[in-house]
Amino acid sequence: MYITKDPDDPLQLLMGLEVSAISFARGYVELQFDGPVLRSLSDPSGVYGGREWHFPAPGSLDLMRCYIDKTVDGYELVPDRILALHFGEHRFVIPLDPESSGGPEAAHMVGVDESGRVSVRGGMWIW
Repeated sequence: MYITKDPDDPLQLLMGLEVSAISFARGYVELQFDGPVLRSLSDPSGVYGGREWHFPAPGSLDLMRCYIDKTVDGYELVPDRILALHFGEHRFVIPLDPESSGGPEAAHMVGVDESGRVSVRGGMWIW
């Protein structure tokens, strides 16, 4: 597990935050954190409770909803390969390779503004 000590690392913003919602939209999956939002434009995968899942395979929606109320306690970022969030024994992975994303962007995260609302004024990071 890779955790940077760099306070400017955007994924550092998610450390200690709970997933408040998971949204499924045409073209992406969104993790909401009562503030920042992380969107996966590539089909995510992961492990929850020892069970592997791959979106949009059957059963993946049920396992993905289990991340709600889980706290981010680590992450990995391997450029052009993966962005993974860790929740204890559970893991949520966004593939970053061009073949998985089908375009120039595989994921992005939007921060919060001074009022606490999701806004590019709070920062926007693209992988």
